[in-house]
Amino acid sequence: MAKPKPRKANDSPWVILAWGLNILGLGGIALVAFAYFALNPVSAAPSWVNTNLTATMPPTYTPDVFSLNLPTITPNPRSTMIVVDTPTPFVIQNFQRFGNARVATVGYSVSGRPIEVYTFGNGEREKMIVAGIHGGYEWNTIALADELIQYIFDHPDVIPSDVTLHILRNMNPDGDARDHGIDGRVNDHGVDLNRNFPANWAKTWDRNGCWNLTPTTGGPSPGSEPETQAVMYFLQSHEVETLISYHSAALGVFPGGEPWEEDSIKFAKALSRATGYPYPPLDTGCVYTGTLADYAVSLDITAVDMELSTHKYTDFEENLEALKVLLNW
Repeated sequence: MAKPKPRKANDSPWVILAWGLNILGLGGIALVAFAYFALNPVSAAPSWVNTNLTATMPPTYTPDVFSLNLPTITPNPRSTMIVVDTPTPFVIQNFQRFGNARVATVGYSVSGRPIEVYTFGNGEREKMIVAGIHGGYEWNTIALADELIQYIFDHPDVIPSDVTLHILRNMNPDGDARDHGIDGRVNDHGVDLNRNFPANWAKTWDRNGCWNLTPTTGGPSPGSEPETQAVMYFLQSHEVETLISYHSAALGVFPGGEPWEEDSIKFAKALSRATGYPYPPLDTGCVYTGTLADYAVSLDITAVDMELSTHKYTDFEENLEALKVLLNW
């Protein structure tokens, strides 16, 4: 596969300011997050959810934590490469019902933590939200997912009769458990999950304008990680029409596709109007490879990466408006 051509970095003062604030703020995030979570453990599931999971892990599983943050990664001998055209039949484990919510464990992380999807409604038009793909300093996307889950639980009528909404609250539970700073971005193989999908994939990339604070790769091969595989299987086994992949912070709303897909551009513009997040997004010069939004577009799903305004707040009111756009798109 040919490598994407890098874009020239945009030296706009807005870009410099956005990245400068992000980098300068990282030093204080760990302290703020620790203090906040000591009082408000937001990354826990809502109180009405039974977290006593009973599913049995595969007997051959051994946590692999020693490859974390290495600049190169040896392919995992326990993993099997996905054949995307003929996906393995999708099996939901631990299916449970709580009021108007259905909760399913759809996979496990490298270190055995469950990846859960909350489903609301029974309509033909399926929509999806994915949060926590980067864990770490993007923990507030998981907090937002929990707030949206609780809101829908309390206001079931928000889901139109012709819609089914899936919320994957934490795609990278290992990163979230490890750290709420920069070291929590990757999974326990040291892979950036939003560079691991089989769409415009690259093992490594030019770091100009991109994340370069800790070593990471796109994985030894596309779709190599169990967290990525869980999402791929889910999307291949459902007819999701529209998807938001949540991130932080500050860069705006990125349509999926390379080049950006037309319907995803329209969706990004509508979300920008509803939330005030920038569109077009700020261009740092980074070439984004192997992203969830690009993979979703390859499945004919309208998709965006949408960034919260900071690494600290959930922007709940703005994203309640985004939810309305998603549900009615």
